[in-house]
Amino acid sequence: MEPIEQMAAVRYTDADGLADALRDADALFVYDFLSSAVPDAWHAANRLRWLHIASAGVDPVMFPGLRDSDVVLTNSRGVFDNSIAEYVLGQILAFAKDFARSVKLQSERTWLHRESERIQDRSAVVIGTGPIGRAIARLLRAAGMSVAGAGRTPREGDADFGTVHASGNLGEWIGEYDYVVAVAPLTEQTKGMFDTRAFDAMKDDARFINVGRGELVVTGDLVAALGSGHIAGAALDVFDIEPLPAESPLWTMDNVHVSPHMSGDFVGWRNALVGVFADNFRRWHAGRPLVNIVDKQLGYVPSSG
Repeated sequence: MEPIEQMAAVRYTDADGLADALRDADALFVYDFLSSAVPDAWHAANRLRWLHIASAGVDPVMFPGLRDSDVVLTNSRGVFDNSIAEYVLGQILAFAKDFARSVKLQSERTWLHRESERIQDRSAVVIGTGPIGRAIARLLRAAGMSVAGAGRTPREGDADFGTVHASGNLGEWIGEYDYVVAVAPLTEQTKGMFDTRAFDAMKDDARFINVGRGELVVTGDLVAALGSGHIAGAALDVFDIEPLPAESPLWTMDNVHVSPHMSGDFVGWRNALVGVFADNFRRWHAGRPLVNIVDKQLGYVPSSG
């Protein structure tokens, strides 16, 4: 932030001081992207023209006051694409090669030979066709998997996905795939899209991977599907309640991999997020167009791809 401090008066604050810091501010950088403080402090934003959030998802700041205002919203799209793609491939390999059981057997000093699955020619559908979804598709295809996508608009011949299904009718096609990867933004249309009907429509040997938002999933329905064998497993990096409560059955299910909202967090990610804001600030200061402008009605950055 030091170069920015040479160009503007920068105020640093926590949630409690946000309202005071917002008064007469022209821009707001929401570095704590999980904070819910902005709506409560919004009454003090008397001069704000631009809000930037240090994440790809913008749901923490998508409240009516911002949505209905003239304030421009930008996000940090592009920082986490490849690291999240690597996480997804790693989880698919962990399932196929039974790594969790190998670690457990090693801790018990037990030699138990098993056969493992191959991922070549297995199928995956990536629900969410933005940059993160595309990075996932490219990496999985490079590993030999067949990949499709799902988004608002169905189409054929997409450069990264080939087939793109309509995410609004996932029950019609989700049963075709061995791995279902959720990376969709959280909107009114996607909230709770993975429910009993969705899990019942999946193959009983399919695995579900969520690197999008926890609220995409009806957690109780997922637990029931995993427990009944309607799906074979899940790798979950995000949850509707975070941290995941200690009493959640997801912690102890043998067919579940839990990680603490870290799929994109590579060494140096914090500096990278500040760098995105700093680059955009230089554009803004010079009167040039901002990048990563969010459509506040859609809830994400529109893409031509």
